Formats: sequence, C-alpha cells, structure tokens
Amino acid sequence: MNPVFLGKALQQIKNPNILVNVISQRVRQLGQGHRALVEADVFMSYMDIALKEVAEGKITFEIDETVAAKGASALLGNKGGKRRR
Repeated sequence: MNPVFLGKALQQIKNPNILVNVISQRVRQLGQGHRALVEADVFMSYMDIALKEVAEGKITFEIDETVAAKGASALLGNKGGKRRR
C-alpha cells in the first residue's frame, strides 16, 4: 500500500471506516475487470489504484439519509434493537 496515496485519500474521505469500505468495493470491481479511472503503473496493486482514484477525487461516496436516519438496527433487520435468535 502506497502511504502517499493513503494520506491523500484520507484527506478526501476523512472517516477511515468509510474509506476502507470504499476501497474494498473498488478493489473488487477492479478485480472483476473494471477499468481504472486513473493512470496506473504496471506494478500498482488494485488497492493502490483504488487509493489513487479516491485521492484524485475520481471516486467518492454518499450516504443515503433515509437509511442513516433509521440507524444500524434497521440495516441489520432488527426491530426495536432486540437480537433475534
């Protein structure tokens, strides 16, 4: 992992947890054959390419406010925050 790309990507996406999710999704896409949105060196890994894309502003994220308002329990399918068994 290139620390320069990582530092610049963290300037674009401040939350490291979100950055990890964005990068992992993009690495999967690149692995499936999607084209890189930036100039990539032959020796760059998919992670470096994804970090460079974020650092250059080619890849961003957006949070769906309706899902965010419902909270984590809605994402997990829990009602009332209780665990299912």
